Amino acid sequence: MHRKFYIGSLFLAAFILIGGMYYPMPYYVSKPGMAKELEPIITVDDGYKEEGSFMLTTVRMGRANIYSYLEAKMRKYEEIYPIDMILSDKETEDEYNARQLQMMAGSKLNAVEVAYRKAGLPVQYKYKGIYVVQVVPGMPAEGKLQAGDRIFKVDGHTFPSSEKFIEYVSKKQVGDQITLTFLRNKKTNTVTVSLKRFKEAPEKIGVGISLVDDKSIIVDPKVKVKTDEIGGPSAGLMFSLEIYNQLTSEDLTKGYQIAGTGTIDEKGNVGPIGGIEQKIVAADKAGAEIFFAPNENGSKTSNYQDALKTARDIKTKMKIVPVDSFDEAVQYLKKLHEK
Repeated sequence: MHRKFYIGSLFLAAFILIGGMYYPMPYYVSKPGMAKELEPIITVDDGYKEEGSFMLTTVRMGRANIYSYLEAKMRKYEEIYPIDMILSDKETEDEYNARQLQMMAGSKLNAVEVAYRKAGLPVQYKYKGIYVVQVVPGMPAEGKLQAGDRIFKVDGHTFPSSEKFIEYVSKKQVGDQITLTFLRNKKTNTVTVSLKRFKEAPEKIGVGISLVDDKSIIVDPKVKVKTDEIGGPSAGLMFSLEIYNQLTSEDLTKGYQIAGTGTIDEKGNVGPIGGIEQKIVAADKAGAEIFFAPNENGSKTSNYQDALKTARDIKTKMKIVPVDSFDEAVQYLKKLHEK
């Protein structure tokens, strides 16, 4: 009897332990990720080599289970976020991931444009269609389109921008149907959907998608940026520095290991990001000697100030450098002495 009770208790404990690993809680946990060299990720045709390296930094983010939740409670530089702080209203995890990948794609385009223009090289864009970021629940597109679809024809017509697509749809009436031709997993699909008023904005009609322009950039020499499943816009600054360094004969790394973070727009302005403290920890572990942090025009609550605080806390020798633009980062590097 005691033996059966003991075995039963073991099975119950094992079930609870295993269940705790897979049962998702309504939270996300973030922790320090990695600092990854960009030279193997970015390749400019016949680009110049570098003695040091530029590194992007990441944060590991995942849905919490009971163990990761408790671990994050006890560990410094691990954060817990309620699910509604990560996912927007009615957004699925697939849509969130698609949104992150699209932001990464936009970040790469901006970085290429900034670097090539700085190097005095021409830049052109080719519009490819519309990228579906999110499908609105209860609207006609639900079940027919999904995040990541790339619409390139509407009623057989192509458009030069998403604005023209929206303009075309807005001239139609509630109940009218449109035929969308789109790519999903490299396969062409066609679907017909009706138009309906948006519940949150009844003056507007549509199929019920959030969208952005899907475009490619045309430059010479060609550049490839392979980021796999890394999402978000925060590597923009470091992408632009690596691309520019491969385009020009002067090696801006000067032999140093240089990490950093920050969004970048098409004009080269650097913007704030999330998880700066965790990125400082990741960069320090990877042996970075310099770290670029968004300065936010000298704000007392800037990423730079948070980075400084973390750097002091972990007692790193890494130099934290505030930047508001790509040009500021380049000027800092030009003044560096060779290592």
